[in-house]
Amino acid sequence: MYDELTFENCQHSKDPVLSCALEGVAGIIAGIRDVSMVIHSPQGCAATVAMAYDHHEIDFTRRKIGCSRLFEADIIMGASGKLKALIKEADQSFKTKSMFVIGTCAADIIGEDLNGLCRNLQPEISAKLIPVMAGGFRGDSYAGANLGLEALLPFIAANPSRTANTVNIIAPQINLNPTWRADLAWVKTVLNCMGITVQTVVAHDITLSELENAGTAAANILLSHDVGHTFARKIQERHGIPLILADMPLPVGLKNTARWLQALGAYFNAEDAAAALIRTGEELVIDTLRRRALMIIPRYRNCKIAVVADATIGIGLVRMLYEELEMIPELLLIKSDSPYVRKLLGQELNALGIRPKVVFGADGYQIKQALATVEVDAVLGSAWEKYVAEELGIRTAFDVLAPANTDIYLDRAYFGYEGMLNLLERVGNCWEAAFRSKTINWAQYERAFNQQ
Repeated sequence: MYDELTFENCQHSKDPVLSCALEGVAGIIAGIRDVSMVIHSPQGCAATVAMAYDHHEIDFTRRKIGCSRLFEADIIMGASGKLKALIKEADQSFKTKSMFVIGTCAADIIGEDLNGLCRNLQPEISAKLIPVMAGGFRGDSYAGANLGLEALLPFIAANPSRTANTVNIIAPQINLNPTWRADLAWVKTVLNCMGITVQTVVAHDITLSELENAGTAAANILLSHDVGHTFARKIQERHGIPLILADMPLPVGLKNTARWLQALGAYFNAEDAAAALIRTGEELVIDTLRRRALMIIPRYRNCKIAVVADATIGIGLVRMLYEELEMIPELLLIKSDSPYVRKLLGQELNALGIRPKVVFGADGYQIKQALATVEVDAVLGSAWEKYVAEELGIRTAFDVLAPANTDIYLDRAYFGYEGMLNLLERVGNCWEAAFRSKTINWAQYERAFNQQ
């Protein structure tokens, strides 16, 4: 199982690296092309929504966002009239089928009745109004993403018929791979090799009509352990579409990828195609590492490591680090928390026979405190954890997750066999950088040169 760390005096944040529910809601809705958003908020919240569109790499010409731009007087006196006027203006300007009206912290403070306001205003508005309250008081971005997915449930049309060999992919964007789009592309390629068609991606680069057709798929595949589990179960209950592969880690590393592909092939009667993908993928990894990374196991063996990640990447990494690189996971700092995440991680640790210290829902303060109290040789996480490790005197930090400290021009998967090589390449470069001399005495060389 695991030893869960607890922390005193966490009523406020220190060194906060946190998110809010608005970020998560916007991250889901930004993936739907033909909808608009009105946010009932001060002007700063518009930047959070813009970040969600950036995450999907959608340029400004395709963003349909309105902001009520609340000021102090609006918070004191109320701003329902201001919101109604904005909704009417946005409806005339954007001309979308649906409009999400999103409340933020300010709307929570005012006590704005978004449901009632949208219901009363709907006869005057062409777009279907969907109210979503996403104040930061309601949780972090993971909680917000679940709120956003919940708001999409009514759009999925009931359909008693199923299209054979089709799947919906759920929440691929809730992933700390800086180029998560490559993970999505890898999954689509694998499905295509097995003769499986993607019906709908919920929600990235889709239309409302595609979302409506999600009810015809034969199965749902959740590409996040951090959000979407409840959403997928509700689709199963309402539409009879089963959630598959949810009881195992996502395809990170050799063994997890093989298990995931075998389960997928077994469900869709494509065992031969799965076996071919596994055989080709393992040959690629072994051949590449033999030629270019002969020292990979001696380098990392018995390295005590802390992993700071989301559950999506983090749970899969544990087996790869322990069994395939022979590292020792001493500390796991998982940025989300849910009964599903706890159960899945517990199952994986029991299967491996290890008992690291674990923190769920880890924020910046807890990450720093845990790293200061648990002895480790290296930290695997983002650029932020790299700086924390340096401050604490931990020499080696693998900067592989978002927010990353490197420029990235091409998407590179972490899922699958090439994904494992991509991860190992970044880990290897961070290792080399950590042990490269930073104290070259250039004056010594200058004196030697002048004496010649």
